[in-house]
Amino acid sequence: MAKKYVLIVDDDPDLVETVSMLLESKGYEVGKAYDGIEGEAAIKNRRPDVLVLDVMMPRKDGYTLCRELKANPATRDIPVVLLTAVGEAVPTTTYTHYEGMTTEAEDFLPKPVDAKTLVEAVERLL
Repeated sequence: MAKKYVLIVDDDPDLVETVSMLLESKGYEVGKAYDGIEGEAAIKNRRPDVLVLDVMMPRKDGYTLCRELKANPATRDIPVVLLTAVGEAVPTTTYTHYEGMTTEAEDFLPKPVDAKTLVEAVERLL
């Protein structure tokens, strides 16, 4: 049986590496991207079984990428876990809670996220 492939898209390299190591130790294949544009290219290159997607990133944010994926019949069924520090950032950014509620992501986890909690969310969606 083929390994499940999880794509992590986050502009925090430390988080990407920590979660990648944990997922790999559990037998998953892991792809990495560091902003929404890289994530979009990675998805076109190899369809993930689960997508872990940060919200606040340069070039293309996670809300935008998630909405685009869910609007596309070819990618709408990819489960998405959104990682968000938006709750703390609402007063100082243009991100809103409403945007998060309209993305159709399967799960939302607040940042800072515990790596174990994130892995449990991935496993739940697989």
